[in-house]
Amino acid sequence: MRHVLGHGTPTLSIAGGNFVSGANVFGFANGTAKGGSPRSHVAAYKVCWLGAIEIECTDADIIEAFEDAISDGVDVISCSLGKNSPTEFFEDGISIGAFHAIENGVMVVTGGGNSGPKFGTVTNLAPWLFSVGASTIDRSFVSYLQLGDNKHIIMGTSLSTCLPYEKFYSLISSVDAKAANATIEDAELNGLVYAEEEAVSCGAIGLILGNDKQRGNDIMAYPHLLPTSHINYTDAEYVYSYIKATETPVAYMSKAKTEVGVKPAPVIASLSSRGPNPIQPIILKPDISAPGAYIGAISPTGLASDNRRIPYIIGSGTSVACPHVYAIVSLLKTHYPHWTPAAFKSAIMTTARVLDNNDTPIKDQSKEDATPFGYGAGHIQPELAMDPGLIYDLNIVDYLNFLCSHGYNQTQMKMFSRNPYTCPKSYNMLDFNYPSITVPNLRKHSVEISRTVTNVGSPGTYHVHVKEPHGISVLVKPRSLKFNEVGEKKTFKVIFKVSKPTASAGYVFGHLLWSDGRLKVMSPLVVRSN
Repeated sequence: MRHVLGHGTPTLSIAGGNFVSGANVFGFANGTAKGGSPRSHVAAYKVCWLGAIEIECTDADIIEAFEDAISDGVDVISCSLGKNSPTEFFEDGISIGAFHAIENGVMVVTGGGNSGPKFGTVTNLAPWLFSVGASTIDRSFVSYLQLGDNKHIIMGTSLSTCLPYEKFYSLISSVDAKAANATIEDAELNGLVYAEEEAVSCGAIGLILGNDKQRGNDIMAYPHLLPTSHINYTDAEYVYSYIKATETPVAYMSKAKTEVGVKPAPVIASLSSRGPNPIQPIILKPDISAPGAYIGAISPTGLASDNRRIPYIIGSGTSVACPHVYAIVSLLKTHYPHWTPAAFKSAIMTTARVLDNNDTPIKDQSKEDATPFGYGAGHIQPELAMDPGLIYDLNIVDYLNFLCSHGYNQTQMKMFSRNPYTCPKSYNMLDFNYPSITVPNLRKHSVEISRTVTNVGSPGTYHVHVKEPHGISVLVKPRSLKFNEVGEKKTFKVIFKVSKPTASAGYVFGHLLWSDGRLKVMSPLVVRSN
């Protein structure tokens, strides 16, 4: 069966594609390509169809696909789909279908959405979903832009062919691109495809795409038909000012090339949807970040005039970040076949990193320190997830109690559980045993929460270390946990209190870390005081 947009095939190849030598995109990123879990046995389920106006992915088809996957005996599900906006769990086919999968011990990994960098845009919000944000890697496709003033060399990104001649070309802005002999435009237009269509219609030789302020410094390579360079907001402002101040502005764009070892990396992609969780803020979303920029393969440019067909192409988004995490879960499953889905999630989250390859805090698209609303628990570290030491486990009753505490009635509960379930008389959602800890409404009095960790490693004693959120005191009881055997459980309490009443009423961040001297088990702390 042919696909319409070419979305499922590349995400499947990222998850489980086998080794292919000599893979490249127009000569860029040449090397051996493979999926995260090569030689896996994979099954694909089609849920999206070409409707009368747009692509349609109905809840009925999505739930049926989950049921088919469960019946087929799959171990892990990668679901690079999501609603366009946050949706209540009982109104979301992915949340319902994934709950049934979790009941059967099947982990479900999803993308967190591509509506960033605005806050509160993250989707796939249920705690039984493993929601993934997108971040960059230390590889880029670079093209350098030189203006006629010879003052600056501007670095952009590109997957395009080079200009026909090594010379300066006339430079005009899109708002002035009226003449048929227009040559290079900026991108003050609505979307990449529209920008290129406008440039082609004006007879342009090349295209400069400049970010707006919201997109900041996050620039993406794209295989445009025209020679193209995508530049960040600061550089775009300089180009605009140069055009306005110069009678005959000119520019030259160098041939693009692949660069590795780029710093800083990872950086949270601007397109990656951000927290806080708009449906239930006690649950931090996204859960984790993974490579989601300059990855994998997507459809061609979308231009009617583009007839190029190649085996591989570079893509970005949480849809390509999602199968990276799926692959890690698949590999973990071979080592720990009896772990619960929550155990896999905990192992990956608590071993994630929050520092980049400069050994400084991971940044966002504006070069500011990113927060758990962008990266969740941090950026994946697969090798450390293989030996997490301790895990925060959950079972199906915990998820049902969560739904009870969320306020669902029996009719809504039946969307998830096939069997009748009586809600407990009292249940504190703050005690939901999630690997991240969020207190979204800390008032003058202290708040006490509890967590339970399970030993999945060697015997040992773990001691706690806390980085307190600004203006918040954090007390952990007890401060050490001793484990004698695998499977042993220990419960600890965390007490939050406002230590500086004048501190901002917004969200502040820290972390809680258990360590035995070798292993580190880290949880983000997210607190909002009123």
